[in-house]
Amino acid sequence: MDIKELKPVIEGVLFATGDAVAIDKLAEITESEKEDVVKAVSELATDYETSERGIMLTHVEDKVQLCTKTELYPYLAKIAKNKKDYQLTDIQLETLSIVAYKQPVTKLQVEAIRGVNSDHAVNRLVEFGLVKELGRLDAPGRPILFGTTDEFLRAFGVDSLDDLPEIAPEHVEEFREEAEEEAEERLNVKI
Repeated sequence: MDIKELKPVIEGVLFATGDAVAIDKLAEITESEKEDVVKAVSELATDYETSERGIMLTHVEDKVQLCTKTELYPYLAKIAKNKKDYQLTDIQLETLSIVAYKQPVTKLQVEAIRGVNSDHAVNRLVEFGLVKELGRLDAPGRPILFGTTDEFLRAFGVDSLDDLPEIAPEHVEEFREEAEEEAEERLNVKI
């Protein structure tokens, strides 16, 4: 298939799925070379940018997706009255950042970092579609491993986890010292 033939096929697949589709998967289903798919996707993105359309092509890690242009969100909000807007609490944001930077991670590992039970926070993040189950850890009890979703990337405006800001080295040492102090305080309280 040449690029001209690939573009409508990719557009149709992305429209029909309504979700992000991996470039490799698009190459597989169109029986095309990955480079051709990348070129077709790039041309499609340019087509959407240069025309008066309400949709755009967005990249989420190694996947692409059709979505509504952000300037049209107020109109979508009017039609999507049933969709509940979520507000993340400080606890949920803290938990989400731990999952994002440490994934795959178990609830117990999140709790070890936070120092408190994190069941509710993790469960709410799963409800919001920002965190998902990735499988189970090969350890006694086979705890569930959690990681972020494509929705997390879209919500925070990043293309991949590699685009998350790095923690400055001086802050890492501060965090380590605070964690050690908190751990020592907990030990003294239990004694």
